[in-house]
Order: sequence, then C-alpha cells, then structure tokens
Amino acid sequence: MNSQRSVRLFRNGRNQAVRIPREFELPGEEAIMRKEGDKLIIEPAEKKTNLLEWLATLEPIEEDFPEIPDPPPEPVDL
Repeated sequence: MNSQRSVRLFRNGRNQAVRIPREFELPGEEAIMRKEGDKLIIEPAEKKTNLLEWLATLEPIEEDFPEIPDPPPEPVDL
C-alpha cells in the first residue's frame, strides 16, 4: 500500500474538511487529531471501556480480610 496520496480540502459549513481515501480509513466512529508543526496527525481514538468490562478483566481477590468491629451506635437523647 502506498503511504502517501494527494487529497482535496473542502469546506463543510465553517469547517475545513478532507475526504479520507478508502485505503486510509480509520476504524470506529471517532479519531484524535493533533498538530505537530505544519503537520496534522489523525489517529484512531481508543475504544472506551465501560466499568463492567474493565471489572471483568480483574482477577478475583483471594485474600481473607480481617473482621472489622461494628458496634451499635451510641443512643442519642433527643
């Protein structure tokens, strides 16, 4: 695959836009764009992991936890 190709810039409302050729398409629906000097760099955005997916990747805790004293609260005079 050729890693360089000439593309056209155009206006989309008040924004400047570029059509990304098929061979340069990025996965997903979002990307990260940054500017380094005169260059624009576009990278795929990392897939966001929700909390349940992340928790499912953790190993179970095998440690026994000590008992914690939990005395009843002191009576309060109202």
